[in-house]
Amino acid sequence: MTSLTRTQSLRRLLLGTAAIGFASTPAFAQDSEELAAASSNQPAIIVTGTRITNPNLEQSSPIQVVGQDEMDFRQATNAEELIGELPGIAPGTNSSVNNGSNGTASLNLRNLGTGRNLVLLDGTRLVPSTIGSRTDLNIIPVALVERVEVITGGASSVYGADAISGVANFVLRRDFEGMEAAMTYGITERGDGERIRADLTLGANFDDGRGNAVLSMGYQEVDDVLQSNRTISQNALFLGGQQVGSGTSVPTAFNGNQYLQDGSALGVGTPNTFNYAPFNFFQTPLERWNIFGSARYEVTPGIEVYSRAMFTNSTVSLRLAPSGLFGAPFTLPLNNPFLTETVRQQICASFATPIDPATCTAAGQATGPGDPNYLAPQTIINRRLVEQGPRNSDIVTNQFQVWAGFRGDLSPTLSYDVYATYGESQRTITRVGWGLKSRIEQALNATSPTTCFDPSNGCFPINLAGGGPAGTNIDPRSVAFFNQPSGFTDSTSLAVVNASLNGTFGETGFFTETPIGFAVGVEYRDYGASRVADVSAGTQGEVLGSGAPAPTFNGQYDVIEGFAELIVPILEDVPGFYSLQAEGGIRVSDYSNTGTSVTWKAGGSWEPFEGFRFRGIYSVSVRSPNIGELFAPVTTGLTPLPTDPCAGANPVGNATLTAICVAQGAPAAAIGAIPQPSAAQINATTGGNVNLDVEEADSITLGLVATPPQVPGLVVSVDYFNIKVTGASSVPTPGDILIPCYGANSDGNGTDPTACASIGRNPINGSLNGGGETLGLILQRSNLGVIETSGVDFRVNYTFPLSFGGLNFDLNGTWTDELLFQATPLSINRECVGFYGGNCEPLTPEWAFNLRTTLSIDDIADISLLWRWIDGMGLEPLNGAFGNTLPEYAATDDASYFDLTVRSNVSENFDVTFSVQNLLDRDPPNVSSFIGSSAFNSGNTYPTTYDTLGRRYSVTGRLRF
Repeated sequence: MTSLTRTQSLRRLLLGTAAIGFASTPAFAQDSEELAAASSNQPAIIVTGTRITNPNLEQSSPIQVVGQDEMDFRQATNAEELIGELPGIAPGTNSSVNNGSNGTASLNLRNLGTGRNLVLLDGTRLVPSTIGSRTDLNIIPVALVERVEVITGGASSVYGADAISGVANFVLRRDFEGMEAAMTYGITERGDGERIRADLTLGANFDDGRGNAVLSMGYQEVDDVLQSNRTISQNALFLGGQQVGSGTSVPTAFNGNQYLQDGSALGVGTPNTFNYAPFNFFQTPLERWNIFGSARYEVTPGIEVYSRAMFTNSTVSLRLAPSGLFGAPFTLPLNNPFLTETVRQQICASFATPIDPATCTAAGQATGPGDPNYLAPQTIINRRLVEQGPRNSDIVTNQFQVWAGFRGDLSPTLSYDVYATYGESQRTITRVGWGLKSRIEQALNATSPTTCFDPSNGCFPINLAGGGPAGTNIDPRSVAFFNQPSGFTDSTSLAVVNASLNGTFGETGFFTETPIGFAVGVEYRDYGASRVADVSAGTQGEVLGSGAPAPTFNGQYDVIEGFAELIVPILEDVPGFYSLQAEGGIRVSDYSNTGTSVTWKAGGSWEPFEGFRFRGIYSVSVRSPNIGELFAPVTTGLTPLPTDPCAGANPVGNATLTAICVAQGAPAAAIGAIPQPSAAQINATTGGNVNLDVEEADSITLGLVATPPQVPGLVVSVDYFNIKVTGASSVPTPGDILIPCYGANSDGNGTDPTACASIGRNPINGSLNGGGETLGLILQRSNLGVIETSGVDFRVNYTFPLSFGGLNFDLNGTWTDELLFQATPLSINRECVGFYGGNCEPLTPEWAFNLRTTLSIDDIADISLLWRWIDGMGLEPLNGAFGNTLPEYAATDDASYFDLTVRSNVSENFDVTFSVQNLLDRDPPNVSSFIGSSAFNSGNTYPTTYDTLGRRYSVTGRLRF
């Protein structure tokens, strides 16, 4: 679509709005009896999943609801903590992710990816927080949330693209009046990880209830928990149990050989390792300020104007072990003043094509680059820059969004809603203590121990040739020269105009007292995203230890959509058909980048007799690629790999494997001496693809809801789900390249030469590490992927009265039958249910459930115990890189966590809630730090799945007037 069509789209939107006239309330519908029964005789719950608002109509999609009591018991600091542990929701990025975090908390429904679901606020979209269109759950005003509703699978016909795996809708309190002040304090039993949350909410009705205004302000602070403060994570453990860490250490290794200051070799090809684990966070620190305001006013009967606005400022801090020279090639002048003749000769002899001794000696005596004897060969250097201290990153996010609209009733059966919203998010990443490669090379080219050949910018020579295994020897003046900050800023924007009409056809149906409900509407959305990087952050390999660079780029697309829904009661209150209804929906979308697409749904429900209802729905959803998938530049970053098939002695004597390694760029002379991956990570090259098209998903849900009148207070629901995504925007996993190339046993007996051609090696030493000239695994993004998941959700809620109150049991669980991912038709169709490893992250257990048991003592107190259970898991069998793994690292036992909460109403206006999380202080399983990616496999475990903080306490006091 050309730039001119954006104006045309707006014109079409206005014409469509004029044709429709008015619009409806944007997001809610009446759910089935199970929610009403569970609400203790409260008014009917309005739920997410349809835009039809008739309270007598029930939709066919199952919904999980997190209500006010559950939110109180959890004492959440942010919105992610309200829903992140629900069965069926996989971990996204959150406070447990350190190396790999982007400073956001994201949602991952059914483990189909954080970009395939929507996060809504009162049924409306929120501005994305990343260039990949992820919404940061940290921006949700938790103090105003009344409940959270989660619908999984096929919601695109209702809400548009991105809702392939479902929607999480945070519903805010309406017509809040009075004052509420609350404060939460939490701390671990070890005395770290403090959490503070304070909120003040003010609201008032005015003009005899025709208007209402609410203002809410909040502050949250979360302190860090270092891996050095937990026993499991004090040492980085390898697959065989060795305390190894990273191969980049002190003293310096040149071309894989590590030397002491006197020139003696510490080891040839076996450099010291560095224990990076203690520097990392198990809980990343956060500071957040947020403010939210809303107002509405009934101008005349049938016309209400409304508005809302929100602003969030947050700072997330990340920390990694000290930066270093991680096996990339550096220009090393052989006349460097810190090289002894012995070390110089050993370096000259270590190249695949050695430099003869006489030439090496002459090069050491050269006066500078103009001297004919001057040599500065590309040399692989490994050296942990411990003198810099840890690598720190601060991620500061500023987000705002405003809404304005008008709504009302045209008649007793017809409602409308017209609104517009605009939001922006700006996320600035600043790195300190990382170091710049160009300045290291400038400092290596020295004429004396105190003078650089190029003295610009205050250059001071760097001494990489001395120091013992635990010593430091780089002059602070040199550190100050190469330790320069770098960073970049990601900006995103969203503009939405929506108009819809909602109501019923008459007051009754054809054969029923309940009328036919409908909703129609149009929506226009415009997305923009950009990245502005400083020179160092945008240059491949310039920022030491940063993996991929973050080059400047921008992108934009827009879409105009028309949608319609219908719920038709067919029969009711006749024998065998206490209720029978059908529903359908359709949405036609015209994207500026991918053209026109159609999504639709069809389903229904049948209640043969009161209290037993069968429901089912089939939907076809599409998702258009986001700006990051389309326009992100191709860069070289990192991906996990503990063992390289071409490393060490593995290819020696194996002509087939040797030929493969050499064809990928390894020097023939390096065979037998290729180093293993640094810190179990190798290079990977990937980026966006402007030729991506939409992906399509077929979703089926079939279920039974039982609320038998014979057993008051009992609600049982069982729902089968199946979601299949075709044409998925995806990149191959490391195993999709490595196994077809090298074979399952890493012996060169692979069957796919195309996979072997997708690997590029370091031209100096043959490794998969190095700067941008070492491509590593080439992971091209395409629409060739297929993802499929299926399973069963189940819930049992039972409440019965006692003489002094009541007792409630609420069991909520998921059995996942399959989670298959195939990146291309030639890739492995990988099953990830019950497995962990670099190709199956985050983790999906086969079984998972939460059971909350709550004893209510009249209006005095509640005592609640939450049991969270996670099925045991095992090492993914189709990985091809895990030899000599300890048996205890190859599987995990079932995990049970118990949280005990007591809530007491101290007075009419004041209540206190006290909780002990991880009551039994269960330790996480140890699987080593080299099983998967550093984002999820960290501290020798999986901290996004298992509790790494231990027993902790929290207390909340709340004052209301």
